[in-house]
Amino acid sequence: MARREAFKMFLKPGFAEEYRRRHNAIFPELKKLLHDSGVRNYSIWLDEETNVLFAYQELEGEGGSQDLGDNPIVQKWWAYMADIMETNPDNSPVSIPLDEKFYMD
Repeated sequence: MARREAFKMFLKPGFAEEYRRRHNAIFPELKKLLHDSGVRNYSIWLDEETNVLFAYQELEGEGGSQDLGDNPIVQKWWAYMADIMETNPDNSPVSIPLDEKFYMD
């Protein structure tokens, strides 16, 4: 069974459609990297009232998307997204892990 992971990030106001547009055209090499790293069923939702992005992914293996920050493909994506998201000094999105409190299969 895959592990489930959720986290939140923060979109700058007014960039909801741009965020969607960029993700609809995700770098093919990033998509392959995520898949090859065991990331499955990755989805992101936006709370438009707060600009909080909620991300969910299922993980096969040890790592997940949050463990790929040293990869140049991920760093390129972070730089591409940095102008529309709250980021850390290295351009990684400010990301807060969420603790699962309930699961129903």
